Amino acid sequence: MKQRNFEIELRSMFDKVKYDQLLDFLSKNAEDLGEDDKDVFFFLFPDKLLKVVNNTSQNSAKIVLKLNRIGQASDFDETEVPIQPSDYEKAVEMFKHLGFNEIQNTFQKRHNFIYKGVELALKYSNTWGYHLELEIVVHEESEKDNAEKKIREVAKELEAHILSNEGLAEFTKKVDEDYKKEKYSK
Repeated sequence: MKQRNFEIELRSMFDKVKYDQLLDFLSKNAEDLGEDDKDVFFFLFPDKLLKVVNNTSQNSAKIVLKLNRIGQASDFDETEVPIQPSDYEKAVEMFKHLGFNEIQNTFQKRHNFIYKGVELALKYSNTWGYHLELEIVVHEESEKDNAEKKIREVAKELEAHILSNEGLAEFTKKVDEDYKKEKYSK
């Protein structure tokens, strides 16, 4: 039987100054997992998302199905399927032909760390700007609350304000609307 993965994932958004402060602090005090730059296509459903990821820093790729969307909850039941990086473009084309109305593409400049048991992705993208993703993966639903508590403690120590689900939903709605405007203005 497949082991379930629940990603407990919280986010913080900030400016370049805070990004530089966090990068400096984490470089000195956390386990450095290195660059993790990604070109990502998102195929959006109303209640979940599918993404095709080309990890340009790690020379790997994958397809990921998350059974809810950002802003709906802080935990994501997800399934990942590794693919060859050479199949990334074919996978994107395959999903484009399935008739998705909402498709987004973004490049994420990322640097990953582990700090006090929490995986941190310090990021910049054209849609989200500077932000931090704080994550713990658990395998049992009963572990989700403790994981979220641990993430919030690390965020507090880093002085990284965690966005609420409502704030994330509002932000992602704006990103979605901006993509639609861009699509129909061409």
